[in-house]
Amino acid sequence: MTRSDSGTQRPGSTRRQFLLGGAVAGVAAAAAVGIDHALGSAATPSPPKAGEPVIHGGETVAFHGKHQAGIATDAQAHGTFVALDLRPETDRDGLRRMMRILTDDAARLTAGESALADSEPEMATTPARLTITFGFGPGLISRAGGSGVSQLPAFTIDRLQPEFSEGDLLLQIAGDDPTTVAHAARMLLKDTRSFATVRWTQQGFRRAYGTEAPGTTMRNLFGQVDGTANPRPGTVDFDEVVWRTDGWLAGGTTMVIRRIQMDLEGWDRVDRVGRDQSVGRKLSNGAPLTGVNEHDEPDFAAKNAIGFSVIPEFSHMRRSRSDNPRERIFRRAYNYDVPPAAGEISNSGLIFAAFQADVEAQYVPLQRRLDELDLLNEWTVPIGSAVFAIPPGCQPGGYIGETLLG
Repeated sequence: MTRSDSGTQRPGSTRRQFLLGGAVAGVAAAAAVGIDHALGSAATPSPPKAGEPVIHGGETVAFHGKHQAGIATDAQAHGTFVALDLRPETDRDGLRRMMRILTDDAARLTAGESALADSEPEMATTPARLTITFGFGPGLISRAGGSGVSQLPAFTIDRLQPEFSEGDLLLQIAGDDPTTVAHAARMLLKDTRSFATVRWTQQGFRRAYGTEAPGTTMRNLFGQVDGTANPRPGTVDFDEVVWRTDGWLAGGTTMVIRRIQMDLEGWDRVDRVGRDQSVGRKLSNGAPLTGVNEHDEPDFAAKNAIGFSVIPEFSHMRRSRSDNPRERIFRRAYNYDVPPAAGEISNSGLIFAAFQADVEAQYVPLQRRLDELDLLNEWTVPIGSAVFAIPPGCQPGGYIGETLLG
């Protein structure tokens, strides 16, 4: 995590008025600039005195850089994913204007500053490690005259619903405070309303910030330690798995979002041995069935006393592993839990977010193996699916997507 003491340098309001394209926007921007100057940038909090609570609201993650934040960043407690459809009249120039506006406001909000036309600037002063990550769907890329990603092929286990699938533009908004995340989402959607309409919104959560040590593997609502085999950010391994090195996506990546509904009531009826064998790991600590600790290397050749594999062939871990080291991903998932329908106890699941340099070479083979044989399919159903190209980051004065639109 990178901290920022002073935030980002703000461009002048004249440029912003030009981008918004109207006198009304210019007046609102000018008023907001005055408020913003009065508030100033979010300051680094002083160390707490003995016995005082530790306050994390002022922590920031740098927006600018080679890569977009929100990928290698330690996952925050709350995530909101919004997919939008472009309006028919939004052309390449419109895309450029939209991304300049979104980039400008995202840089401000993640630094603890208000968006330029924010009528509630006080809401932005506690960023709480806010990150905003933008993704481009196949439709947006095509409209910009480029190429990069396509939607996933059909899988037999899918029961996809349009209200959770596809989209032209993705906003991934994550932070440790849900109020900050909600306010950032509102500001960004105000920026896009002349260019796009909301297609779907998904909200997820993890453990509250400070509950566990940074880097602790998350648990999904099955109680499963979920994501043990992830490459570690900051390593050569992570770079090879995640980042693209060619074309307009160099320094970026691709993202697959799958909404996976989980049958918690059915899972309740499975005993602990059955659960462990279905996953291939011990639910107690995430260790492989042939190991003791979470990160022990599994022994897929090990047999039990009667000759059966200790880690079953049908287990989720065995099916998600490949002998090809290229077929790997970095997962950054969130749980969801929404009000159940009448007669149900729960409506819960996983917002599965996977990052990889190449969807076709890395994610698709993995998902095909799970589609063919994975006992967890007995209690999980994918009901949403979307693929996005995640452009590289930008420097101050630039904008996300300039390698495609510039």
